[in-house]
Amino acid sequence: MQTKPPQGVSSHRDDTVGLFRQRLAAVMARAGLSPAAFARRAGIDRSTLSQLMTDDAPRLPRAETLMALAQAAHVSVDWLLGLSQREEVGAEIIEAMLQIETPDHLPADDHFMRWLNEAAGYRVRTVPLALPDFLKTEAVLRLEYAGAFATAAPARLDAVRARLDFMRKPDHDVEVCVALQSLWALAAGQDLWHGLAVAERRAQLHAMADVYRDAYPSLRLYLYDLRDVYASPFTVFGPKRAVLFLGQAYLVLNGADHIRMFARRFDDMIRRSAVQPHEVERTVRALAETLEGG
Repeated sequence: MQTKPPQGVSSHRDDTVGLFRQRLAAVMARAGLSPAAFARRAGIDRSTLSQLMTDDAPRLPRAETLMALAQAAHVSVDWLLGLSQREEVGAEIIEAMLQIETPDHLPADDHFMRWLNEAAGYRVRTVPLALPDFLKTEAVLRLEYAGAFATAAPARLDAVRARLDFMRKPDHDVEVCVALQSLWALAAGQDLWHGLAVAERRAQLHAMADVYRDAYPSLRLYLYDLRDVYASPFTVFGPKRAVLFLGQAYLVLNGADHIRMFARRFDDMIRRSAVQPHEVERTVRALAETLEGG
């Protein structure tokens, strides 16, 4: 009969108990509670807590005691035991990884700019609903955001213009996937751009080409064919978050696995794009030339 643990088991257990003690001491210190006060909050005897923290024979608490300690500390049991690096519990983990935000219904809204600033120094990758706002002329913006422009204060509109100018600077690392069908619909005055004069459509295409020429290669556009590729609008803000645009809300995903999933999706769209970044300016200007004289 084996009378002692296999080699390495006792050491591993001591390490687990040691980490448990460190983390429990840390959360008590962070809460500013004495051992007696923390024991009362957890609903356990002070002597039990003292033994767990100082006993020469290291041991882990029973399951019910462990759960009481985690609940009192507002951390997960897995974190206390060193099995996870995330402190949050249950719904708090979900909330930290997934959030819902309401758009401002203005170009370059507060949410987008905050996420952009937080991702400073990282590559931002976006699939817009149609065309990225920072490539649009004011005439097109006023058509697409007619309600917001009609009610926004002049100071708010000035802030929007400043933000769009900021995003056009060639010192960001931005990749954009745009559907060829969006450009064709713009040139034809269809869909979102129904009723837009030919001159304004032509001006929009030339303005887009001009901004792109000045910002490339920091700004890289990939034109894909909707008959081959489809994606809902989303943006990956470096390793910080991925944001899916749902029309009336942003679904904000902060978990590393979700961010990597959307980054891989963007990589797939890049590989399947019909027009690569170095060909975009020529493609857009050629489309504008079809409207010359109109």
